[in-house]
Amino acid sequence: MSFFIANAHAQAASQPSQGGEMFQIFFLVGLFVLFYFIAIRPQRKRQKEHTNMVSALNKGDEVVTTGGILGKIVKLEDNFVVLRVAENVELKFQRSHINAVLPKGTLKSI
Repeated sequence: MSFFIANAHAQAASQPSQGGEMFQIFFLVGLFVLFYFIAIRPQRKRQKEHTNMVSALNKGDEVVTTGGILGKIVKLEDNFVVLRVAENVELKFQRSHINAVLPKGTLKSI
């Protein structure tokens, strides 16, 4: 009568394994530790280096922005930097958008 539905056969109930909860807890803790050392710690290190670099900017430094614009710092403000990118062309950027400080004389060699 049950042509499409297979008959279920009762099986003996087995005892749940002991100690499985501790394995799961150690696995989750280990996974978090691994994630911390692979993702969180390197990101914090890069963020700290960038913050130190931005706070150490001085007038006259040659920098490159996150958009790829090269310029020389002519004015520093609290949250902004004014860059001279060409003769009589000055642009204002947020300090956080400075990507790297270039060696002196880089702009003249380009």
